[in-house]
Amino acid sequence: MLLNQLREITGIQDLQVLQSALNASQGDISHAIGLLTTQPPEEEHTPEEPANANNERNTSNTQNGPAKDDLQTAIELSLQESQQAEAEQRELHRALEVSAEENAARMKRKRCEGSGESCSPADWIRQEDCPVGIRNVGNTCWFSAVIQSLFHLPVFRRLVLNYCLSERVLEKCKSHSEKRNIAFMQELRCLFALMVGSNRRFVDPSAAVELLRDAFRTSEAQQDVSEFTHKLLDWLEDAFQLAANGNNPEDKQNNPMVQLFYGTFVAERLHEGKIVSNIEQFGQYPLQVNGFNNLDECLEGAMVEGEIESLHSDQTVSSGQERWFSKLPPVLTFELSRFEFNQSLGRPEKIHKKLEFPQVIYMDRYLHKNVDQTHGRRGEVKRLKDQLTVLQQKLEGYKNYGSGPTKYPLADMLQYVLEFATTKPTNASPASVPANPSVHTEPSSELKASIDKVSQALEGMYSDNSLCQVPYRLHAVLVHEGQASAGHYWAYIYDHANKRWLKYNDVMVTESTWEELVRDSYGGMTNASAYCLMYINDKLPYLIAEDTDDETGQALKGMDSLPSILRRYVREDNRWFQQELKEWEEQFCQAQREEAQVQTPTEKPVQEEPQNPEQVPNPEPEHEQTNEVAAEPPTDLSPAPAQDSEEPVANSEALDSVSTEPSENVEEGGEEPITSSQTPGPPDEEKPDQSQQPVVESATIDRSESEVEVEEQVMSDEGGAEAEPEAQAEPEASSTEENQAAAARSQPENEVSEVEIPNVGKILVRSDADGYNEEMMLTPAMQGVIFAIAKARQAFDKDGPEAGLIKAFHEEFSRLYELSQEETTPQQDPRLQHVLVYFFQNQAPNRVIERTLLEQFADRNLSFDDRAVSIMREARCKLRLIKPEDMDMDEYLQWHDDYSMFKTVFAYLLTGLEQYQNGKIREALNYLAHAHQDNSVLLRKGEKKGVDQSLIALYRRKCLKELNENAATLFKSQDENDVAEAVTIMNECIIPCMHLMVRDSVSQEDLDIIELIRSCWCSYLGQDMDDSLQEKLSEFLPRVLDCSAEMVVLKEPPKVRNSPHDLCSRLSAVMESIHSTSVVTVK
Repeated sequence: MLLNQLREITGIQDLQVLQSALNASQGDISHAIGLLTTQPPEEEHTPEEPANANNERNTSNTQNGPAKDDLQTAIELSLQESQQAEAEQRELHRALEVSAEENAARMKRKRCEGSGESCSPADWIRQEDCPVGIRNVGNTCWFSAVIQSLFHLPVFRRLVLNYCLSERVLEKCKSHSEKRNIAFMQELRCLFALMVGSNRRFVDPSAAVELLRDAFRTSEAQQDVSEFTHKLLDWLEDAFQLAANGNNPEDKQNNPMVQLFYGTFVAERLHEGKIVSNIEQFGQYPLQVNGFNNLDECLEGAMVEGEIESLHSDQTVSSGQERWFSKLPPVLTFELSRFEFNQSLGRPEKIHKKLEFPQVIYMDRYLHKNVDQTHGRRGEVKRLKDQLTVLQQKLEGYKNYGSGPTKYPLADMLQYVLEFATTKPTNASPASVPANPSVHTEPSSELKASIDKVSQALEGMYSDNSLCQVPYRLHAVLVHEGQASAGHYWAYIYDHANKRWLKYNDVMVTESTWEELVRDSYGGMTNASAYCLMYINDKLPYLIAEDTDDETGQALKGMDSLPSILRRYVREDNRWFQQELKEWEEQFCQAQREEAQVQTPTEKPVQEEPQNPEQVPNPEPEHEQTNEVAAEPPTDLSPAPAQDSEEPVANSEALDSVSTEPSENVEEGGEEPITSSQTPGPPDEEKPDQSQQPVVESATIDRSESEVEVEEQVMSDEGGAEAEPEAQAEPEASSTEENQAAAARSQPENEVSEVEIPNVGKILVRSDADGYNEEMMLTPAMQGVIFAIAKARQAFDKDGPEAGLIKAFHEEFSRLYELSQEETTPQQDPRLQHVLVYFFQNQAPNRVIERTLLEQFADRNLSFDDRAVSIMREARCKLRLIKPEDMDMDEYLQWHDDYSMFKTVFAYLLTGLEQYQNGKIREALNYLAHAHQDNSVLLRKGEKKGVDQSLIALYRRKCLKELNENAATLFKSQDENDVAEAVTIMNECIIPCMHLMVRDSVSQEDLDIIELIRSCWCSYLGQDMDDSLQEKLSEFLPRVLDCSAEMVVLKEPPKVRNSPHDLCSRLSAVMESIHSTSVVTVK
């Protein structure tokens, strides 16, 4: 019709041209006329290009000759501008829609992550009795939804938190999958522990998520949520199977994951007139959504693939198989299939159909034990549905009467006929009609009542008491919002203790209602709908019962419900969280100070205080005169890094002087810098010092580590921190430092070398790695730190040095704590591997442990690459934040002194055993005597603070006996030199050792060897000997018989190595030597 109109108006007969113009104008006939009248027919094939309209118009004018009038030109311009405006408007709307979709997706991914670094610390703190959220670490909101629904099931939470494997089982775990499952369980335990007792409003699940992600090749986590959920339960089942310590079917049935989440059903089918059945296990039970209106219908369709009558559907399905639940799991999970593949589009699509589900569902009708009863009810359903169909057809006949296209209710038709008959003239019909005839509407009312009665019977078919014995209550609803290819996940979880619904949306946890749950979960109205329903058996109260104290019977909440090791882990994390809050507040205050300092002059000279020319003058130098160098922060950070103040870095080096082995530093004068750095200044000095320290670190963060080494060298040349004021008064020295720093910076930083580190692997070391000490890198302590930094790479790359330090700190802390739980064997003592293992076993104060580990990360040997340097600097910054009032430095140093003595005892013991094995009995006894004496001091402070005394005492007795026999042989030879040697041995070795043995709590074995020695020398009294021999014997024999008359002075043994790396290998070698015939020595 439109084409005919265009042809009549324009006179153009070419239908193709007309159709093109009509398409270009999008059906607007006036626009199409304008296009056709302003360009020749031969060019009508390009009307859809509005950008060329001017060229086409000019071409038309040239070819056609006659000029258009002004009205026609105005119409054309108007149409062209209108088309361009419409195109621009469409592009604008398209851009706005894309932007809105991106913003919505971004908001869904980062919902409630307003508590990021730019927000107030109050947003980070967990409110009282409020559950903890889980951070969405990159497209993993599905993880939060699944984990929250499991965590808030108390029975599952207990299983995870109390998961433990024996040493024997761990030794048997050799495969990659077993190690991976154990690692995942440990990460999940830590995550659950934080969700129980953390002071944070939300926690980071990165470690557990990464382990799950590694099991898949694709990174499209949003599309694989179902697969991830199955994988999660599979790993949990395998991990608990290791704890069950068995692989036979009976052991698998005892697996708590199987008992909790897995059930069985009986599949029956009719084959050649016989019923064939088999039993199968199921976990998450899949249900189709398409074609069903509620959960019961979905279950009917999934369980019975035979001829079945649904309550609300008119369709029947024919098949030869039925499924019946033979055993329902305590936690029954339904997986709603809301995605199907569209063959025409070639991509998956989400089904947005409404599906209702109840808060309590009764599973009796689906149980195998109720087969006969359910079959009878289904037969009754079929009969009632047939009856209902007949009644509805009759009612439809009354409501829609007539044979033509227009239908009317029969009652209305009769009323119309009656009205027509009563209003017609009396002479028109010979028959008489009553004035007020009654209308018979009783049949339709009766039909409606019958239909209602049958419908009620259908609705109550499965509601009687006999089929309501197995109730399952809705515990969690996992919701997906979006399309098949992308979207957002959250969970509604029922708070059984407080009888309320809570919404868990990543980091946000809010109270909700059943109405809101229905609106978001049923589907059909928006693109949000439930994809997983988790029901729990309502008759098993232990599923939701909280832990109780065995003695009082009261419920355990929060930290009290955690095992001791996890309780310690959470407390440590909470301490670090408090530190994070403190640092944020300091940075916030510093930012305000920086804004105020921007408008103040920074180059003004200061005469009253001699200062390093590189340091920017301080506006208030009279308040900064102090021996504490760190109290002189720069007031302006605008100069280049080379002009930054060196004093704060020097101070950090003083703090760093307590390196991996604090005992060695104490001997080398390291105690003085520590005490100096912790010396409190006047009150008016402490506040500015504290506020400036984070900025000092940020100002020096870009400086090369070689420059730090130059500063350390200058500090050591000048005599440490106490010499700093003198250095400030000598600008010449400062200029020399500047030249050295510039030369160091000019060295190439891109040259690296590969170094093999045991237990770590190969690392790349920069050519300008200052302070790098290969021997130190081989120590177990440094190997652990390097490995922890490597594991923190992702956190470092994503969130910076502070996050990397926190992650590495937690990794190393956990590793060392687990190491401290290992059992000590004759061949291995975990305390030798790290000072913190010694501290853990002796229950050192937390502050001592934290500072010690922080100093490990501040060790300048970590300057082998940029990431390690940044973490090292961050650790030093945190060390500077520790004030004297925060820690008792005397106590701190005493703990390190104890560990130093412990290593010395071990060094003496191992050296003594090595000397004994090599036949050097005299030297061996000296080392063993010193080891026993120092070890006794340690053991008086605590059982775990020293070495097993019995091993020292045993070999001390062996040395005494053998050395005494050697001395007696020399004495009997009557050779002057031999006799002198024998007397020396007695005076310097045997007698002092005997005196020490008597003064200690002497054992019976020690008394026996002492009596043996006394008897040996007393036997010479009855023998004939020279007077000289008799005189010499009389000089030392009284001291042999009386061990209480003199002060004992042992000969000081030579210095020994007490490096933990050496001690670990030497212990293993010596013990092997003792239990074998060959002598093994470690140089």
